[in-house]
Amino acid sequence: MAKHAYLSASASHRWLACPPSAKLCAELEDQSSPYAQQGTDAHELCEYLVTKALGRDASDPTPNLSFYDAEMQEAADGYCGFVMEQVAAAKEHCSDPLVCVEQRLDFSRWVKDGFGTGDCVIVADDLLHIIDLKYGVGVLVTASGEDGTGNSQLKCYALGALDTFGALYDIRRIRLSIYQPRRDNVDTFEMSADELLKWADEVLKPTAELAYEGGGEFHAGDHCQFCKLKATCRARAEYSMELAKYDFADAPTLDSTEIAAILPQIDSLVSWADDIKAYALEQALSGTFYPGFKLVEGRSIRKYTDENEVAKVVQNAGYDPFEKKLLGITSMTRQLGKKKFEELLSGLVIKPVGKPVLVSDTDPRPEFNTAKSDFNEKDI
Repeated sequence: MAKHAYLSASASHRWLACPPSAKLCAELEDQSSPYAQQGTDAHELCEYLVTKALGRDASDPTPNLSFYDAEMQEAADGYCGFVMEQVAAAKEHCSDPLVCVEQRLDFSRWVKDGFGTGDCVIVADDLLHIIDLKYGVGVLVTASGEDGTGNSQLKCYALGALDTFGALYDIRRIRLSIYQPRRDNVDTFEMSADELLKWADEVLKPTAELAYEGGGEFHAGDHCQFCKLKATCRARAEYSMELAKYDFADAPTLDSTEIAAILPQIDSLVSWADDIKAYALEQALSGTFYPGFKLVEGRSIRKYTDENEVAKVVQNAGYDPFEKKLLGITSMTRQLGKKKFEELLSGLVIKPVGKPVLVSDTDPRPEFNTAKSDFNEKDI
C-alpha cells in the first residue's frame, strides 16, 4: 500500500483518536464500494463545473460517470454556486484572489508522507478558505469537527495550503467549509492561523509520529465507523460492552437521568453488533466454524423466470398484467427536469412534518414541539 494512504487526512479523525489503528489498517486491503465510486463521480462533476465557471478550460466528464443522474447534477450545481459565492465574497476585499480546484496539498511537515487533495482552496490576502465537498448522505459532517476545534481533515488541508502559499500571502485567518448537499448541510468554521499551527505542533505532529510507528493506545468511539478493524477490534468490543456493565440503581425502573446516560451509547452498540454479525457471516461463508451456530438458507420470495412471457400469457387469457402508478417526486423530477417540475407542480407538492426523532442536543435542527408544548405555548 502506498504510504500516502497510511496517515491520510480523510482518516485523521480516526488515527488521531486511535493512533495504533493506522498501522494495522494499512496492512489490510482496501475494499471499494459503489458509494465510494459515487463520491468520486460527484467530485469529478463538481471539479468540471467550478473550473468552467472560473472561465478555465475543462472537459465534461458526464458521459463517463457511472453514477451520474439528476440528483448528482443538482448537487453539483449547488456546490458550484456556493464556491462562486465564496470567490465573489473574496473579491470584495481582494482584487485578485487565488482560486485552486482539486489542489494537491502537502502537509508532510507535520505528518510523514502526508498529503491530500483540496476540492477548492481560496486565498485572499490574509484569509485562507478550504472548501470540501461531502457527497455522502449517511454521516453528517461538520466543519467544526467532533470536538468543536475544527474538522481535522480540513485542518490538515489548511496546513498544506499554508505551507504552500504562506510565503506569498500573509495568511492570518483560516476558514473551513463543508458542503454536504444531500444532507442540506453547509457548515463553516473559522480559526486563526496561529491556532492552527499550535494544534499542528502540539497535537497533530506528535500523534502522527506515534501512529506511523504503530504506537499509542487503542481507543474506541464514533471514529470506528469506517475502520477496517471495526468488527474484530478488542478495544471496540470492550467499549461496546460497557453498556452491559452499567451500574443501574436498585429501583425496578430507570429514571430519566439513567436513560439519558444510556442513550449516547445505543447507536454505537447497535453499529458494533451489526458489524460483528456481518463479519461472522462473511467468515462463515469462507469456512469458519462458530460453536453453536450454522449456516442456513435465508428467506426468499417467489419471482418470475421470464416477465415478458408472463405478460404474454396473462394478456392471452384476457387479463391486464400491468399496473399504472404515478411517478414519485424524484422520478418525476428526473423526467421533467427541475425547472419544468417546479413550473408545473410546485403548488401540488408539500413536505409533511417529519416523524419526531430523539437526538443529542448538539444536533443543529430546531427542537420539535410536542402537543404538550404547543398547548402550553397557547396558554401563555
